Formats: sequence, C-alpha cells, structure tokens
Amino acid sequence: MINIKIRNVLTDDLDSVTQIENTCFPSKEAAPREVFKERISTFPKGFFVAELNNKIIGFINSGVTNKEHIEDKFFETMNLHNPNGDNIAIFGLDVHPKYQRKGYAKELMKHLINSAKIDGRKKVLLTCKEHLIKYYEQFGFVNEGVSESKHGGAKWYDMYLNLK
Repeated sequence: MINIKIRNVLTDDLDSVTQIENTCFPSKEAAPREVFKERISTFPKGFFVAELNNKIIGFINSGVTNKEHIEDKFFETMNLHNPNGDNIAIFGLDVHPKYQRKGYAKELMKHLINSAKIDGRKKVLLTCKEHLIKYYEQFGFVNEGVSESKHGGAKWYDMYLNLK
C-alpha cells in the first residue's frame, strides 16, 4: 500500500523541491530555484508535493495554457500562464531517486489529472524523453512525436491526455 500524503506546495517547500529537481535532472534541464519560486507564487493549485513520513520525496508542477504544446519559454517563466486556459501543461514530475519505482510518481500524476478534471480542463500536456513514452501512455497520454522543444538541448516528445 502506498502511504504518501499529496498536498499543494507551500512557500516553505521551495528548498526541498529545488533540491529534488537538481537530483532528478541534468543542470541544463533542471528548473532553478527562482523559477520554482515563481511557479509556487503564481499557480500553487497546480503544484503538488508528495510527503512520506513528513518528508517531501517528490512533486509535480504545472501551468495553464490554451496552447496545444508546451513552449520552451514556459519552462523559464510563468508569463505564459493563463489561469482561464483549457489545458494543464506539466513542467516536471520528480521523485527523489531513493524513492523511485515504488508508485509515488504514478500517485502524483493521478492526483494532477484528477485535479485538472475537477477544474474543467480539456487536456493535460507534457514533453518527455523517448524512454518515458510508454510510462505516460499507461495514463492514456498520446504520443504526438518529436517536439519542437529544445529545452536543455535534449530530444523531447510531445504528449497529451484528453480529459473531455
């Protein structure tokens, strides 16, 4: 049984999420502390942390848009966030390596998808690397092929999940 608590992010969580991000992603891809600070202050409703024994072990964070794909600029600033937009754009799903492969990321994803449905969003958007396509397909995401994204110099794939 997965025994984690999922809750909305708090300002006090900034250091923990930044540390986990830097552990999970190469420096060219990892969001810096200032970006997380802006995401937390702009859209805490779309930023969830997973706690195990009162310790943050992972998180998922997002923004809202009317676009059909995530633009690279959205990874750097919340200026593109449209609170009335149709689609949730996932910036990252991170679980500290020590806690990976235990179902925690799946619980975070299901929580965000459910929240998006409750909020009346039409789609959930994300970009991922090729080795994660099958992982996201288990939630119903559709692979649209290679993304135009050049974020961090990596090759990304656009995926979406219809909610309506």
